[in-house]
Amino acid sequence: MENIKIEATERSPELDLNFKMNSFRIKGESYPEDVTEFYGGVLKTLESYFEELEGQTVNFGFELIYFNSSSAKVLMSLFDMLEEAAEEGNTVNVEWVYVSDDDNMEELGEEFGEDLEAANFIMKPVE
Repeated sequence: MENIKIEATERSPELDLNFKMNSFRIKGESYPEDVTEFYGGVLKTLESYFEELEGQTVNFGFELIYFNSSSAKVLMSLFDMLEEAAEEGNTVNVEWVYVSDDDNMEELGEEFGEDLEAANFIMKPVE
């Protein structure tokens, strides 16, 4: 599967999806005008990737500054995929990076993390 690298824009995050290394990162702000257009193909690719994954270790990092409600739905779909991959026997490490004084992103991370039982969830505050 080919790696995907999409540079950040004013309204959309950087996506760095390295399938060969099982390493993924979403970074920046996420409020694209058309969420389906921006994330649709990526979600389908990730879904296919996770369906074929067996006995692997996956690292998925979220470094978001802001996201809107439409992007939150995408994030929930991603967390569902990550949890399912962990339930299938893969080691899934999810890292939620947030600025230490950003209470909103900290709370959102805690809420997402509460829904994960099989995947490892790490909250990582940064300055």
